[in-house]
Amino acid sequence: MLNNQTPKIFSPRSKQLVILAYGNPSRGDDALGPHLLHQMEILCQSKKHIEFIEDFQLQVEHVLDLENSDLLLFIDANVSCPPPFEFIQLQAKQDITYTSHALHPAAVLYAYQQVYHQLPPPAFLLTVRGEAFELGEPLSKIATLHLTATFEFVKRLCQNIDVNAWQQWVTLAWRKVEQ
Repeated sequence: MLNNQTPKIFSPRSKQLVILAYGNPSRGDDALGPHLLHQMEILCQSKKHIEFIEDFQLQVEHVLDLENSDLLLFIDANVSCPPPFEFIQLQAKQDITYTSHALHPAAVLYAYQQVYHQLPPPAFLLTVRGEAFELGEPLSKIATLHLTATFEFVKRLCQNIDVNAWQQWVTLAWRKVEQ
């Protein structure tokens, strides 16, 4: 049974925001997540209570990284999201694959529920449109343009680390504001 969400009181171990970016830097545009994470580290270096995590893929062990957090942001490259990016809110969802590796962020949230017996923190997924994922290739020119456009949006996220604001900026609402 899951406990009701209650506001957390910050402790020295508390993390307001966990940003988890994943992708393989050796596979062209698959590196978009880690590239954006590095830019965010520079942008948010003066902010406290943010943890930056980079990995090749999501695994069940990442549940431990989410403990004591209030807000989650997953960042990845995606060949099928609308250009330049998509920003959505996630819900926990059981993954029925046969492996504990290469999980979707929603499956990590589901695992969080199973481990901690409570709802996970509010979570969002930012996917940046990629085109070329070949081994040994650098970022494509179009992916670099998408990364630049996405970074402009990320500046907003970092200026207002608040779940209510982020919910208003889910892709469709944000695009309407920008037009």
